[in-house]
Amino acid sequence: MENIVYLHYKRQGYQVFVGKIYDMEIDFVLEKDGVKEYVQVAYLLSDESVIEREYRSLRKINDNHKKIVLSMDEISFGDNEGIKHHPVWEVL
Repeated sequence: MENIVYLHYKRQGYQVFVGKIYDMEIDFVLEKDGVKEYVQVAYLLSDESVIEREYRSLRKINDNHKKIVLSMDEISFGDNEGIKHHPVWEVL
């Protein structure tokens, strides 16, 4: 699924990078027209440990750029500490 998300953002004209904060990876750092966004991709947010793993690196980022978690879940989990969740099909 990460490959599909990567290709989607590349086609939209974003520069796409892998990020790192401390010892944690950020799946995608997107840049376009001077705007930066951070994206984590997960298959399903099936339990608290998965949710914590996917949100942890984004919580460590101390700037005001958009932070998103994408997954195959059928519903959106909304906003969690300023990090928005979207089903991946809403973005693609």
